[in-house]
Amino acid sequence: MDPKKSATAPPPEWAGEKSTMGHVPPPPYQDNQGLHQPGIGYPPPQQGYGPPPQYGGAYGQQQYPAGQQYPAGQQYPGGQQAPVVVQPTVYVTRGPLAVPVNDYLCYSIFTLLCCCLPLGIAALIYSISAREANHSGDQHSAERSSKMARTLNHVGLGLGIGFLILSIVYVVVMTNSLSH
Repeated sequence: MDPKKSATAPPPEWAGEKSTMGHVPPPPYQDNQGLHQPGIGYPPPQQGYGPPPQYGGAYGQQQYPAGQQYPAGQQYPGGQQAPVVVQPTVYVTRGPLAVPVNDYLCYSIFTLLCCCLPLGIAALIYSISAREANHSGDQHSAERSSKMARTLNHVGLGLGIGFLILSIVYVVVMTNSLSH
């Protein structure tokens, strides 16, 4: 690194980039430590913490640094303070959906008990999720869970019917082969 160049200066190939975009480059960095010297308008620098505020007089009255007290209703030296407005807390909740999405709960229980246990369990979980989303007012989640429950139920029913047909064919073939 060249010691003559600043570490924060951009590379020379970037010098004309901003001027072609119509922007004026920023002014160079200057050390401004000598600008704010104590004097007119600036308090002298203090070391450490200042004295704690003094509370005296009647309840709630504060003694100010010069020993001067500002009675209620009089303007403070820094200008009048804006009033603080406290607004009530508003809780936004969603209610149940006006037109609930079908949750396929009965279909899931049938698939669980009669067709395919693993897919029936998964379909039941999605059905319950769709029902909860209907009650909480979450339309998107209810539709997604309902669609997944319906798909799992259809697949489980298909597998259950297929297994039933294969079982019947197997029994028929075995009984025919034993009778011959």
